[in-house]
Amino acid sequence: MRKYLLVAKNTWDEYMQYRLNFVMWRVRNVLRLIIVYFLWYAIFNQRGELFGYNESQILTYILLSSIVASIVFSTKTQDIGEEINSGNLSNLLIKPISVFKYWMARDLGDKLLNIAFSIVEVFVLIIFFKPPLFFQTNPIFIFLFILGIGFSLAIYFLISILIGFFGFWTPDVWGPRFLFYIFLEFFAGSLFPLDILPKPVFSTLQLLPFNYLLYFPVKIYLGQLSILSIFEGFFVGLVWIIVLYLFTNKVWFKGLKSYGAYGR
Repeated sequence: MRKYLLVAKNTWDEYMQYRLNFVMWRVRNVLRLIIVYFLWYAIFNQRGELFGYNESQILTYILLSSIVASIVFSTKTQDIGEEINSGNLSNLLIKPISVFKYWMARDLGDKLLNIAFSIVEVFVLIIFFKPPLFFQTNPIFIFLFILGIGFSLAIYFLISILIGFFGFWTPDVWGPRFLFYIFLEFFAGSLFPLDILPKPVFSTLQLLPFNYLLYFPVKIYLGQLSILSIFEGFFVGLVWIIVLYLFTNKVWFKGLKSYGAYGR
């Protein structure tokens, strides 16, 4: 366990060496949040309720989804493809550590740093703009919300690793990841609640893993899902975790057979 904690700490040290990159990443997130916030603020300025949401609920959704996104989408698994292409993966394979646990530890360090900054950023925006927000006081929903984030972390970690494994077969790993992230922001509910979409589209999205990344846990926090719906969502999410885990392992072992460490 200690060696993986050191891996997480080393991830922090990497960010301190490339401070400008990290600062620009945070600036991008803040600007994006402000744009989406004011878009929905303008929409609700002349309306009391829209799409089944009042102003406090939709603004809470936007701000909270930003915090959840900083927890879920911050990852170091985006470097896996490059590690494969450069041959640096060999350094991990010869060490007495689990490659998957190594990347989980790196993710942990990355997420903790991004969580801290995201909470501060949202807190400053709340003080500055003073938006009407909804605060959940039911401890059951708060617990289920935290549990939902745990499901989100597992699903995104496995999906992100799968995309990184493209590096076993192609040197172009950033293109597919970039396109996937654009796709993900829409279908995870980062820009708006998914249930404002037409019902057939929303019903289809409920069967996919993406809505469990942001939309599902935030809806739990807002108290807009019944206990039965929540546990149905957990069941579907668990099925996706198992499927993704099995598929990830299969792709990993298949990729190792074609890995040649050409960069070395």
